Amino acid sequence: MINKLKEFFSIGPVFGYFFRIFVKDKEGKYPHSFNLKMMHGINKISILMFLVCIIIMVTRCATR
Repeated sequence: MINKLKEFFSIGPVFGYFFRIFVKDKEGKYPHSFNLKMMHGINKISILMFLVCIIIMVTRCATR
């Protein structure tokens, strides 16, 4: 039961995706269609915007 919960809440693949999205696929391991490239581009923008917003919120909280 604990192993199933540990596997369910595993966040390793999430971090793997974050690192993979910002690196070019030199081996041809993943498919590369136009739609997939656009999806990854939008994901990059949303990740960066999220990080900028977190930084702004932390600085605002720290300066008040």
